Amino acid sequence: ARLVNDRLDLYNIAQTGVPSFYPVNLFVKNARGETMGGLLGHVWGGWMHVKVLWLDESLRRQDWGTKLMDQAEAYARERGCHSVELDTHSFQARPFYEARGYEVFGQLDGYPGEHKKFFLKKKL
Repeated sequence: ARLVNDRLDLYNIAQTGVPSFYPVNLFVKNARGETMGGLLGHVWGGWMHVKVLWLDESLRRQDWGTKLMDQAEAYARERGCHSVELDTHSFQARPFYEARGYEVFGQLDGYPGEHKKFFLKKKL
């Protein structure tokens, strides 16, 4: 998997001339050091891509998602990003992202079954 990713990265750099790639890995840990949530993504080409935002059920509705997104967006700005993109399903967090200023620019129906997958973006 690493070889395939590395080769694609080299190709992308050669085609765009944009070599800077920064991982975004933020975590929420409890007093015992256990990971209770986090945000994973990366910064490249002026965009931050949020791949995963997850919080343990015990931390939901306590602003941890907002704190993680605020930190990630601040980091993206520091790295010169102009926008953020992510995806979510109809059974996940679309209203959360829309309340933060994200807008839907695409959707897949039947992903899976009766559910939908939404693609969202936000200008920073």
